[in-house]
Amino acid sequence: MKKAIGWFVVLALLVVSFSFVGCATQEEKKPASSPAHEKAAAPTTAHKKTQSLFIIGHNKDANVVQYDARLTADGKLDPKEPVIVYWVIRAEDGRREELNWIEKKKGYGFDIKPDSSVDGYKMTLRGDPQRQIIVKKEGDAIRAEVLIGGRQAVLEKIYINSSDGLMGPKVHYIVLSGKDLKTGGKCSQKIVQK
Repeated sequence: MKKAIGWFVVLALLVVSFSFVGCATQEEKKPASSPAHEKAAAPTTAHKKTQSLFIIGHNKDANVVQYDARLTADGKLDPKEPVIVYWVIRAEDGRREELNWIEKKKGYGFDIKPDSSVDGYKMTLRGDPQRQIIVKKEGDAIRAEVLIGGRQAVLEKIYINSSDGLMGPKVHYIVLSGKDLKTGGKCSQKIVQK
């Protein structure tokens, strides 16, 4: 099976409402290593570079949905397509696969627009349109910023815990993880179904 999370969870993300349960914030003595690194983009955009922003993982298998910033030759966010998204099939051989139509239009797809007030872009995931993600360049790095437990943080991972049910998947909880912008410490927020 290509992606165990499947389109059922994508659709469930659209109809499930969540409430804040708790947030743990802890300082680290040294900054956490980030999975962000530059890599070559797809062959059709060989002149473009990408930088990892964040992933969405789940309890079904090791596959993740990867969000990358797309950069121009001079290292700026590409105004034509500042963010790209795709599957990384870690449960098999680590290959990259495109999202299908439902995944793009519903749960994992996103809307993004330039916003001069944040000196970057405002992005929302279609599966969670109320949560605003700011994508911008800070120094040499591109990062995705979001509120995690009421604190401004660099988003690194979204984790979805769900199980299959008669009416489709049931999302038990979601965990947002990142790095607090003020302290540099790890920050997480667990969100459960109402």
